[in-house]
Amino acid sequence: MQGLWQLLADYPWISTLFWLGVLVLAAFVVNFVVKVALVRLLNRVIGGLTFIRGHKLAEAGIIDRLANAAPALVISTWIMDVPGLPVTVGAVIRNVANAFNILVVALALAAAMKLAETIWHKRQGPTGRSIKGYVQIATIVVYGIAAILMVAAIIDRSPLILLSGLGALTAVLILVFQDTLLSLVASVQISSTDMVKVGDWIEMPAQNADGDVIEIALHTVKVQNWDKTITTLPIRTLVNQPFKNWRGMQESGGRRIKRSLLIDQTSIHFLTEEEDARLRQLHRLSDYLPKKAQEIADWNAALGEVGDYPANRRRMTNIGSFRAYVEAYLRAHPGVHQGMTMIVRQMPPTPEGLPLEIYCFTNTIAWVPYEAIQSDIFDHLIALLPEFGLDLFQAPTGKDFARLVAAGQP
Repeated sequence: MQGLWQLLADYPWISTLFWLGVLVLAAFVVNFVVKVALVRLLNRVIGGLTFIRGHKLAEAGIIDRLANAAPALVISTWIMDVPGLPVTVGAVIRNVANAFNILVVALALAAAMKLAETIWHKRQGPTGRSIKGYVQIATIVVYGIAAILMVAAIIDRSPLILLSGLGALTAVLILVFQDTLLSLVASVQISSTDMVKVGDWIEMPAQNADGDVIEIALHTVKVQNWDKTITTLPIRTLVNQPFKNWRGMQESGGRRIKRSLLIDQTSIHFLTEEEDARLRQLHRLSDYLPKKAQEIADWNAALGEVGDYPANRRRMTNIGSFRAYVEAYLRAHPGVHQGMTMIVRQMPPTPEGLPLEIYCFTNTIAWVPYEAIQSDIFDHLIALLPEFGLDLFQAPTGKDFARLVAAGQP
């Protein structure tokens, strides 16, 4: 043993290599003890703390990343005590180790913020507000600060000196990060005004986007369209361009039906006595027709002698009776929301006929049931039109001309 010490004393460079080896070995031992024993033990303990979602904390790898700082701490603490090591070399190694520790802490903070984002989204549910953009911004800030501190640690200078020099680079930084800054402003506007959140159905034809928002990040918004494709939009487009958000419809519990029946105007006429008697057999008109007939009779009786001329008298029409039937039918339909607007109205005549618009809301917002209810309503109404002597307008087809030729008509 004395011979070893004598050898180290006679050859200082061997002593330096020896103590460097001891320091490196100590760093490996500390790294092994911390990662294999301490980290595994802590992860098991934290994994049982379900009230703080410990299993998520263990999976995030925060403790694993912090454990990487242990060997670097050993080196930075003892490197200057290695005999014979040049001060400059020792300072460089120490500064690099310190910079590595700063990077480790930054990575751990980024993992912690990612964990916070995961917990937030799990508690808020699939339709809650997204904080992914804010987490990305905070991560960029953490990495930026870490980069400044790492450079300051390597050159062994105060970070304030570096910060004072950044003033001259402000214009360059703004130019380089202009997209990030604009996206940050747009993200804050969207979040503060609650314009869009994950789970909303948005429609933006200019960007070929029509579907559910599945992700809101710092720079982009992902929309899963109804054909299962995904459209990625720059987040700024949601501020700069118009779009439709269907969240109001989803929260109201009813989805609008707005569709017209184009009535052939040549089929509109006053009701004859036979038609009136036949329509009174319809359950939906059993109350309407007698009341309407009495109202018209009272009106005509007040006309006096001028009521003898048919054109001066009021009479019931097939289109008016059909409109009353449609309204009564909708009010009794189990798929129509009775607490929302319900209108059956005539729109201005067009060359394609007289539009009779049905405006109401279903009591479901689901796409498939909504279409089924809408189709059921119009199936019934279209099939019932002949009962009122009404025809739908339809452009002539080859079969129409064939029938005319077969009938010998020019």
